[in-house]
Amino acid sequence: MSKQTLIEKIVKRQARIGVIGLGYVGLPLAIAFFKSGFHVTGFDVDQRKVNQLLDGTSYIKHINLPDFSTMPDASFHPTTDFSLLRQVDCILVCVPTPLNANREPDMSYVFDTTQTIAANLRRGQLICLESTTYPGTTDTDMRLILEKTALIAGIDFYLCFSPEREDPNNKDFALRTVPKLVGGYTPKCLAVATVLYDSIVERTVPVSSCRVAEAAKLLENIYRSVNIALVNELKMLFDKMDIDIWEVIEAADTKPFGFQAFYPGPGLGGHCIPIDPFYLTWKAREYDFHTRFIELAGDINTSMPDYVVSKVILALNYANKAVKGSRILILGLAYKANVDDDRESPAYYLMEKLEKMGAIVAYNDPYIQVIKRLRGFPQFEGKSSVEITNAHDLLLITTAHEQYKKIDFRSLGLPVVDTRHLVGETFDQLYRA
Repeated sequence: MSKQTLIEKIVKRQARIGVIGLGYVGLPLAIAFFKSGFHVTGFDVDQRKVNQLLDGTSYIKHINLPDFSTMPDASFHPTTDFSLLRQVDCILVCVPTPLNANREPDMSYVFDTTQTIAANLRRGQLICLESTTYPGTTDTDMRLILEKTALIAGIDFYLCFSPEREDPNNKDFALRTVPKLVGGYTPKCLAVATVLYDSIVERTVPVSSCRVAEAAKLLENIYRSVNIALVNELKMLFDKMDIDIWEVIEAADTKPFGFQAFYPGPGLGGHCIPIDPFYLTWKAREYDFHTRFIELAGDINTSMPDYVVSKVILALNYANKAVKGSRILILGLAYKANVDDDRESPAYYLMEKLEKMGAIVAYNDPYIQVIKRLRGFPQFEGKSSVEITNAHDLLLITTAHEQYKKIDFRSLGLPVVDTRHLVGETFDQLYRA
């Protein structure tokens, strides 16, 4: 299929779209293409997710599924049958890119998926990676796998990278309104991908290469990681100086130029900021370059759970209790407020550290009633949310859910360690962390 033929199919909504990975990135993407009038096939290895979608049920709380029967010219078909990749024209890859135990990139999901695509690749298809990764993944690593089929990127098929920019449950920005970066392996690849994404977003931003798009996504998240590390370090310093970091940030934020507010916390969460910077630090070693600034920020951010634990120890000590045997209730497993997204949540690191010290740890989260299987913390699978009562020795606030803002923590008569500045009124048993 020629570039022009594929473009015409996209413009006429006759191109069939395949989305691999139906998680927090892939599912909204699949829905967006369906709503724009495309035939969409969603691929996932998890049969449970596919079954829920076939039943019309969303497994992500903030994502509402459309009524797929209301658009006769479009369709959405979730499946675990990857042989159906042969039938789609555009393949969008939205699979995880985690770190391994040594904090190095685990590219198995991307490369295994690419092998599967290669086994079903045909001429004229567009393959676009959306998973955040190091520069060179798309135009070198993926390309070499795909070209083992004897089909050539930019000639027989089209290859691009367009990073996801999802922020779960953000009321101000949705997939359609966030500008979409697109980098192609060749100008033809870029042209096809730009037309494709033009069909679902208000603005596409073409860049000169896949590597520029890959690097831009990393810069976005490294920028946040570094600035969060800065305020986390200042939080620990100002705590020793008896200065409220939150009041300091609010005061600085009154400056109308040259300052952007970032806020401290118990550690980084979500799939992007705790992970993505390490993809660049790892790749930099290939060029004999040490990314000192990025790694220092990572060290500070990953040390924050230890700082929080020290505050828990202090709070229990003032209550004449030891950590061992204490009943601690963590408030919030989600990495951010008002969502059910617990990927890389610092709450799990805190739970693990406190349990290793002998504490009896429970949790409450209105968005996560039962802990599902986790890559890093399999021991917590099946643990259920409990009620917030004074039957505990300490409350540890790790997520600023709206529901928690309505609680009168003073009346519970318990030590409270607040990592999110959620409790407005100060009292003797309140400890900021």
